[in-house]
Amino acid sequence: MPDALDLLRTRRSSRIMDLVAPGPSPAELDTLLTIAARVPDHGKLAPWRFIVFEGEGRARAGAALAQVFAALHPDATEKRLEEEQGRFARVPLVIAVVSRAAPHVKIPEWEQLLSSAAAAENLLIAAAALGYGATWVTEWPTYEEQARAALGLAAHERITGFVYVGTATQALEDRPRPALADIVTRF
Repeated sequence: MPDALDLLRTRRSSRIMDLVAPGPSPAELDTLLTIAARVPDHGKLAPWRFIVFEGEGRARAGAALAQVFAALHPDATEKRLEEEQGRFARVPLVIAVVSRAAPHVKIPEWEQLLSSAAAAENLLIAAAALGYGATWVTEWPTYEEQARAALGLAAHERITGFVYVGTATQALEDRPRPALADIVTRF
């Protein structure tokens, strides 16, 4: 297991095309989700939930999204519809982080949304700690009401992101990071 500070210093998102089987075992998936749920959560609302796409569920979700895409884009090519059908089959595991942010007497919806974003980041960090590659993306189903409904979301729920997880086939090169002098001010 890598040193925590080194892990945080070096964590990188993998490209989806570079993630292959094997993915996390059932016990590792439980670990990922347990860590994802361990985020700041003012009021203990758990303003997020997770949808796990694995095994045959990836194909069923892809078929549902392809159907929505076809209805929204009647001129879509067969190739494009096949891509939609295979959207979640590209990797062994996809986890949707779903924001359940809602009006509350004390906790602003913004705080609840930020908590769901923290859950997505914890998924990325936990996957890296377990030796997997992972990336967090949104993609069109995040923003399309019919797609969210096809994936089982309630009307008030939103997708914070899809976290794709698998074994990375490529070593990750770091990208330029901002200099602290460019992003830090002191008051």
